[in-house]
Parts: sequence; structure tokens; C-alpha cells
Amino acid sequence: MEAAAPPPPLPLLPDFNPGVRCFLDTRFRSAADLATAADVEAEIRGRCVELEALVSDLSVRVCDAAAAYSSCHEAAGSALRGVRDGLDALKASISTGAEEEVEVGTEKMQFEQLPALASEVARMEMVREYAETALKLDCLVGDIEDAVSSSITRKLKSVGDNSEKTHHVVIGYLKTIEDILASVTTTRPQWVCLLSAVDHRVDRSLAILRPQAIVDHRALLTSLGWPPSLAGSKFSSIDSGKQVEIVNPLFSMAGDLKSKYSESFLSLCNLQELHKRRKARQLKGHNVGNQLRQPLWVIEELVNPISTAAQHHFSKWADKPEFVFALAYKIIRDFVDSMDEILQPLVDKAKLIGYSCREEWISGMVIALSTYLAKEIFPKQIELLHESSSSDAGCTPYQARVSWLSLVDLMISFDKRTQDLISGTGLLLTVKDDDNWQRISVLSVFCDRPDWLEVWAEIEREETLDKLKSAMGSEKNWSTRIEVTMLEYGSDDYKSPVITTAVQQSLSLLIDRARPIPSITLRAEFIRMSAPPIISEFLGYMLRRCQEAEGLTALADDSAQLKVSQSINAARCFESTLTEWCEDVFFLEMENLSVNAEGGCIFQQEINHLKEFIVEWVDKIATVILRAFDSHSRDYLKNKRQWLEKSEGPAVSRAFIESLDYMQGQLSKLEGGLNALDFVTVWRSVASGVDQLLFTGIFAGSTRISNGGVERLQSDMNVLFAVFSAWCLRPEGFFPRLSEGLRLLKLDEQQLRDGVFTDKNWPREYGIRHLTAADAEKIIKNRVYEA
Repeated sequence: MEAAAPPPPLPLLPDFNPGVRCFLDTRFRSAADLATAADVEAEIRGRCVELEALVSDLSVRVCDAAAAYSSCHEAAGSALRGVRDGLDALKASISTGAEEEVEVGTEKMQFEQLPALASEVARMEMVREYAETALKLDCLVGDIEDAVSSSITRKLKSVGDNSEKTHHVVIGYLKTIEDILASVTTTRPQWVCLLSAVDHRVDRSLAILRPQAIVDHRALLTSLGWPPSLAGSKFSSIDSGKQVEIVNPLFSMAGDLKSKYSESFLSLCNLQELHKRRKARQLKGHNVGNQLRQPLWVIEELVNPISTAAQHHFSKWADKPEFVFALAYKIIRDFVDSMDEILQPLVDKAKLIGYSCREEWISGMVIALSTYLAKEIFPKQIELLHESSSSDAGCTPYQARVSWLSLVDLMISFDKRTQDLISGTGLLLTVKDDDNWQRISVLSVFCDRPDWLEVWAEIEREETLDKLKSAMGSEKNWSTRIEVTMLEYGSDDYKSPVITTAVQQSLSLLIDRARPIPSITLRAEFIRMSAPPIISEFLGYMLRRCQEAEGLTALADDSAQLKVSQSINAARCFESTLTEWCEDVFFLEMENLSVNAEGGCIFQQEINHLKEFIVEWVDKIATVILRAFDSHSRDYLKNKRQWLEKSEGPAVSRAFIESLDYMQGQLSKLEGGLNALDFVTVWRSVASGVDQLLFTGIFAGSTRISNGGVERLQSDMNVLFAVFSAWCLRPEGFFPRLSEGLRLLKLDEQQLRDGVFTDKNWPREYGIRHLTAADAEKIIKNRVYEA
């Protein structure tokens, strides 16, 4: 029997691995430790089993990755093989063609096939690029989905400490994806399906990530002590007017809590910046204007809880809205500095462009207050207005209107104070338009409820008319002129009564009420509903005064003319003021709006009515003066014999002098009572009428005029011109028919005998431009020359 094979020799000590040798030295320090050899062996075998299982798991994952790579590799390989086969076929065809034809036909065929080859190569290049982009995006989206899924799993098991780190990692992946998608949108817009698929998967992940980030952020705010307590004795000081500061948790946070809050703040800012980029890419090419701008999410998370807490106090002050505005402003003011000092640097670090934490904080609180006013305060005001008209109402309509106007006053004052918090730092609004203005104005309540705006405009109109009616009814306000101490260069003194100032000031106050409304369209609506009825009432009152004066004396009395002059002066001054207002930028912005159907200035229709009123009554005054002159000069015009008589004394008609004296007196009185602009219109109209009247009475008939008559007529005209020389330098220019008729009468008899007037154009040669040839011939025929 053969002997058993000897056991293999033990390795020498120097041949042991240092790690193994250290392990044995630790286990077997003495001979007594050899008894534990079996336990050591069992431990080693257990660890070997764990390592084998780990290796097996790694092998499976490697196989899966290799399979995925193989599939992509095979797809790419098949595509490349297709390209290679195409190139081989092309090479074979070119070779065959070269053997068959060595002439020009070969080059032509090769040239014709080059575009197809280039197109195929470009197509395969695009396929390769598409495959690479799709694979890269798939890996990134997969990483995002895995990270979001693992984060949810950790949340379900226990509260993890690395959620912010996970958020930053995922946001990094999302930004990389967005960069790729932005590049694809620009360079390969035809890959719509790829973009849509990636956006769909990313949206699903964001739908989980954003709420999770917000929940984590809210938990941090709670641990910070936000919102601070608004209950207790601190806010009871509002009633007494004392100023008590609120403890600001943002200033008191420190250490690890501050670090965690900063990380959470940056995560939300980065998510919002990413959201903004995605929406801008997806809506590229559409006219979205400022619609992409959203409130700052991190500031919303500060505003929502504190505004909810404040509404508990608001509800106790339903009958004292001034306390509501006081508390809201106090909250805004006490925390606004922390927005600049603590949060704005974090927003800048997140590179969230176009956001001011100060502005967002004010905007958020203003929107919260506006929402409360729309839900709680204004419905009660509307109900109060409706109930005040009933017989059993608890208040009168006047009290209901005063309550409404007091609320509006509080809103306007609140807006001014909050907007001062923005402009007081030297900063302006990030974007100046109606949408952004509405975000920082509680008057934006009227933007959503135009019916409330109409109620407001009606109340303002009624209040203004109530005040003006008593003023318009006072005769003293019409007889007393506005004191003009010093006129600016180029300005006019319209001699307007003081009632004009009262109406202008009332309208100016009404317009000032519209200025804070954060919408150009609604400002125009408010002014259109409130101001024109007041102007129409004022114009109607002036018209009634003029008609009353006309009905009593037909404007023949001096007091009646003065009364009409006062109304004309008021209308002229008011029309000038409205025209000046329309040139202001505030009103220029309202032009061409739908509320202004005629276009142009919002007061254009009222200006036209005022001008028509002025023209009508200025013409009536001139007509009255002409009618009186006609009556006084009737005997003068009927005396035809005076033009053939030769007077030994001054050749001036006494009757004509009396007529001129009356007319001059009327015009002088009118000059003292009527504004300069309309007085010029009156005396020019009178001059034109006198010119027509005297020419018709003297020259139109068959009146014959001798040399003495010419002298008398010249003297009369000199007196007439002297009367009007007080208001112009060349009065004869305003009596063209009389002047030219007198010129014809002075022509030499010799010229008539020479027949120089046979040509049709002879009147123009002698400066006759306002008389027809027939009129000129009639005047010459009636001229009597003495021997």
C-alpha cells in the first residue's frame, strides 16, 4: 500500500501578503490563540461568501451595461455598415464607369453622384449626432429620476440630512439637460419628438422635486420661528399709535440653521431660474411679453404664512379699515430691510436676473392685502351703498359715500407709502408697466372689478357736482374775476370769473384721484365716467345764463352783454386749460384707447363743445352790435342827396358820427368785459358787417356821387377808421369794399375818357381785389364829375 501524499509545504513568512500577515498577527498573538482557529476560519469563509455575492452582483450590472452598450453599438455599427456599403457601391459604380467610359461621360456621372453621396453622409452624421444626444439625455434623465426616487425613499424611511445636497445634484443635472435642449432647439428644431419626450420625463421629475423642495423649505422656516407672532399686546399699540418693532427671525438665525436655510433658499431660486429658462425655450417665437415673469418663490413662502396670520387681526377690524392698512404697512416696513441685507445676496448668487427681494416682499404683501379687500371689505361697502337707499337703512346715502371715499383715501395713502419704500432706496421698479405696477398697488382691486371702478367714479362725480352746484349758483362767483398778479410771457388773461377756478380745481382733484390707478385703460375709464359730466354741467349752466340774458333783453342791455361775456370768458379759460392738460404725458398715454372712440385727447369732445359755445355767443354779440348800428345809421344811409351836395363846412355827416359814437361805446364796454382773444373776433366781425352794410347802402343802389360827396364820404371813412384804429394799425384793411369803392370814386375823369377800363382785368391793375367788375363799373357810372 502506497503511502499518502505529504501535505503541501507551508509558505515561508516573507511570502505572506502584508495584509494577511497583519490579520494573522492580530488573531494569533500567542500559542493559546490557536484554539480559536476554527472561529477564524468560519469568519474568513463568511467574508468570502459576501465578497463573492458582491462580485456576482457587479457581474450582472456589468452584463446589463454591456448589453445596453451592445445594442447601441450594433445600431451604430449597422448604420456605419450601411454607409460603408453605400460607399463601396458608389466606388464600384465609379470603377465600372471608368472601365467602360474614359471620356467626358465618366466625369459627368461622378459629378452627378456627388450630391447624393454628400446628402447620405450628412444624414448619417445627423443620425450619429441624434443617437449620441439621445443617449446622453437618457443617461442624465435617468440620473435625475434615480436621485428623485432615492430621495423619496429616504424621506419615507426617515428624515435625511442630505436632501439639500440631493437637490443641488439634481438641479445640476437639470441645468445640463436644459443647456442641451436649448442647443437642440436652435440647431436641430426638427427633433421635436426628442424634445417633447425629454420635457415630459423632466416635467414628471420636477412635479416631485419642486413640492419636495418647498416642503423642506417650509420646515426650515418653521424651525426658524416664521411667521413671527402677531398676537398679544404688541399690536394693541396700533390703537394708541405707538410704534413697536416685530422680532425678525431672519436676523436672529445663525450657525447650522442659517447654513441650511441658505442652501434651501438657493435650491428654490435655482429651480425657479431653471423653470424660467424652460418656459422661455418652450414659448420661443410666441409674443408672451412679460407673462414669463413670476413672483419669487422664496418670498412667496415668507409672505403666505405671515399674511394668513395677519388676516386673523384683519377680521377683527372690519369696521376700522385704517387699522388693517396700518398693520399691513407695519409688517412690510419691519421686514423690508432684511430682504436687502440677507436675502438679496442669495438671489444674486443664484443668478436669478431681474428680481429685487425688497420689491417682491412689498408686492407679495400688497397682493395679499388686495385679495383680502376684494373678499371682505369691498363687498360690505357695496352692500352698504345698496342698503342706504332703502327707508329702513342704518345710514344715509351720504354716509355710505363718505365711507367708500374714506376707504379709497386709505388705499391711495397706503400705495404712496409702500411705493416710497421702493423708490426711497434709490431703486426704481424692475419693469415699469401696468402689470408690475398692479403688483405693488392695492388699487389693483379695481382692475379685476371694473364695476367697482364705475361705482367709485359715480361717487366722485356726485360729490364734486354737489360742491360745484352751490358755487355755480352764486352770482358773486361770476361777477368776481380771477386776480392775475403777473402773467407769464405768452400767456393770456381771459378775465374769467372765479367759478372757473373752482371748476378747474375740482376737476384737477378728480384727475389726481385717477393717477394712482395702475392701468392706463382704467384711468381713462375713470376720467371718462367722472369728468365729462361735470364739464357738461358747467357748460349747461353757462348756456342757461346766456339764454336767460338773451330772453330778457335780446342782449341789448349792457348787463346782459356782461353776463354773456362772463360765460364766454369762463368757457375760453376752461377750454384753454383742457387743451393744456391734453398735452400732458398723463393724457397723451390715453390717446387711441378703446374708451376714447374718437381718438385724440380724452377731452376732445368737451373742448369742441366749448369752442362751439364760444363761437355761437361771440357771433350773437357781434350781431347785436351790428343790428344797433344799422338802426342808428338808417337815416344816414337813406339821405341820398348828401352825396350830391357841396358842403361849405367840415364834410362830415352828423348822423354817421352819432352811429359811430354808439358803436364805439358798445365796443369799448365790451373790451372791458370780454377776454382779448374773443374781443378781437367781435370787433373784426363788426368791422366786416359795417363794411358790408355801408357798401350796400351807399354803392349798391343807383346813388350818384359828386366831388363834394366824395369828400364827405372820405371824411366819414376817416372817422370810421379812427374808431377802429384803437384796436389795429391799418383799420382800412378791415373795410376792403368801402376802401376800394372810395378808390374808384377818386379816379380821374380823363382816365375814364381814354377807355382804359375796357379790359376785363382792369380792376386788379388798380388794386381792386374785393369787388367784382360789375360792382366797379356801377360805382364808376354813378360818379358825377363837375365841370
